[in-house]
Amino acid sequence: MRALLVVNPAATTTSARTRDVLAHALASDLELEVAQTRYRGHARDLARQAAEGGKTELVVALGGDGTVNEVVNGLLTHGPDPDSHPRLAVVPGGSTNVFARALGLPNDAVEATGALLDALRDGSERTIGLGLAAGTPGSEDEGAPSRWFTFCAGFGFDAGVVGRVEQQRERGKRSTHALYVRQVVRQFMGEANRREGSITLERPGATEGSTEVVEGLAMSIICNTAPWTYLGNRPVYPSPRASFDAALDLFALSKLSAPAVTRYATQLLASTPQRGPHGKHAVSLHDLTDFTLHSQAPLPFQMDGDHLGLRTSVTFTGVRRALRVIV
Repeated sequence: MRALLVVNPAATTTSARTRDVLAHALASDLELEVAQTRYRGHARDLARQAAEGGKTELVVALGGDGTVNEVVNGLLTHGPDPDSHPRLAVVPGGSTNVFARALGLPNDAVEATGALLDALRDGSERTIGLGLAAGTPGSEDEGAPSRWFTFCAGFGFDAGVVGRVEQQRERGKRSTHALYVRQVVRQFMGEANRREGSITLERPGATEGSTEVVEGLAMSIICNTAPWTYLGNRPVYPSPRASFDAALDLFALSKLSAPAVTRYATQLLASTPQRGPHGKHAVSLHDLTDFTLHSQAPLPFQMDGDHLGLRTSVTFTGVRRALRVIV
């Protein structure tokens, strides 16, 4: 099988020696080409070229969730077609690796490589659904390019936290859970819409041509799978029913006062695959195929942990059976 290994040399949990060993192991079973990323977006370009070349059957992403997201967007440049696109495989190399772990892969790169080789020999794969976000027609973000995400997106509070963490990492800070906790506190203290949210959800209503509207949301998390993220080895489930086999789930809060945040943060930390956060300020929607989030003022936006700036409106689509993955 002809394969491309896309390596992020800045992956936080693998050394250059480890990456060389992993590449050598994969080359024992594959006709392997290795390419290292050199700039932001390079993994997307490499995957797009592999897909368009027509000879590569498998693209392996060695890196964190950001690298995986770029590879997925490269593979799906011309839209989803599982029967013709190269398959995707993942070897986790980031600090969290939500997508790989949600697929059931080991969080250790060496163990995950062994699992990948076993799956290739057994012909084990699955076709998963993905999320797609785009600028909303008629809004000032109409021209924003469409982008796929593998496990989550966020509009509002959590995206602001991601942006703050990225700023700290650009200043040389290590990506640790303590860093995230500090930025959560700072984002909360600077949040302008704590008591009255500015986000409006619109989705098709129960009758043809109708629209269901939910107003006054203060934060929103869109999940394509569960868990949403990990705190160390602890999985966090705002949307426990989210699945790669369904469309998208949405978890939102209509209030971010100190008591409300304390209550829902405690529920998040105690969440399980059977029960997520709940209460009068929580909105939980399952298996959404199409919906739009609007804001009265520009809000932070993130996808798969990558901060994408400020948006006033984003349209989301849940696409079932979008990509084949080796697992």
